Amino acid sequence: MLYCGTSGFSYDDWVGIYYPRVLPRKNWLSYYAQEFNALELNSTYYALPDVSMMESLVRKTGGGFLFSVKANQEMTHKRQAGREVFKAFIQILQPLIHANKLGCILAQFPYSFNRSAANLKYLQCFYEWIGELPLVVEFRNSAWLNQEMLSWMRERKIGFCCVDEPQLPQLLPPVAEVTSDISYIRFHGRNAAKWWQHDEAWERYDYTYKEEELWEWLPKIATMSKTARNTFIFANNHWRSQAVDTIRRVRSMLDQLVL
Repeated sequence: MLYCGTSGFSYDDWVGIYYPRVLPRKNWLSYYAQEFNALELNSTYYALPDVSMMESLVRKTGGGFLFSVKANQEMTHKRQAGREVFKAFIQILQPLIHANKLGCILAQFPYSFNRSAANLKYLQCFYEWIGELPLVVEFRNSAWLNQEMLSWMRERKIGFCCVDEPQLPQLLPPVAEVTSDISYIRFHGRNAAKWWQHDEAWERYDYTYKEEELWEWLPKIATMSKTARNTFIFANNHWRSQAVDTIRRVRSMLDQLVL
C-alpha cells in the first residue's frame, strides 16, 4: 500500500492557498483527509496531547487513513526522561491503535545525535520501550549510514527513513533503503542556504521542488514499494503549503508508473 501526505496540516500560512479562508480550523483535517490518505502528525513532538484529541483525529479521517506519529522531543532530542515518557506516549496512541489508524511511530533524531556506543545503547532502549509498535527512525547525521547499522535495524524490523534534503557535509544522501516491512521517504526540500542559518524554523523548509528533482525518486520508490508492505511518502517543505504541491506531483508521477 502507498500512503502519501504532508508533515503536519495545521499551518496558518496554508489558509487562502490550500484551505479556503471560510473553512473553520476545526474542519481542516477533514478537508485534508478528503485528498490524502496519510498524515505525519508532528504536534506530538512538541507536547503530548490528551486522549480526546487523538479520538478527534480518528473521527475526522475516513477508513484506510493512517497516521505516522512523531516521537516526542523528550524521546529523541532531550533523552533524559527515561521510560516514563514512553509509557505516556504509548497511552495517547491508543485511539489510533484501536481504530487501526496507526501507521508507525517516527523517531527523528537531531544532527547532534552522532554515532557512538552510548547512542546505540539508547536506540536499543528506544526499540525495547516502544514494544511491538511499528517504528521508523530518521537520522540527520550520516555517520549512522553504513551496512552494519542497516543490518542492526533489519534484525529488529526498525524502518529506515530515507530523506531528500540539502547535500551538505555529514547530512544523509538520498539513498533508498528498506529495513522493515515499512518503507519511508521524507521530502525536506533542498534549501541549503537556510538549512543551518535561519531566523525562523520554517525558513529551512521553504523550497519548491523542480520536476526533475522529484523524478529522481520515482525508480527508488518503485523498488522500495515492491519490498515493503506499506510505503509512506511525506513532504515536509511546508511553508505556504509547498508540501501539498510536492506530494500532489509525486503522487501524479507515481500514477504514471506500474508499481
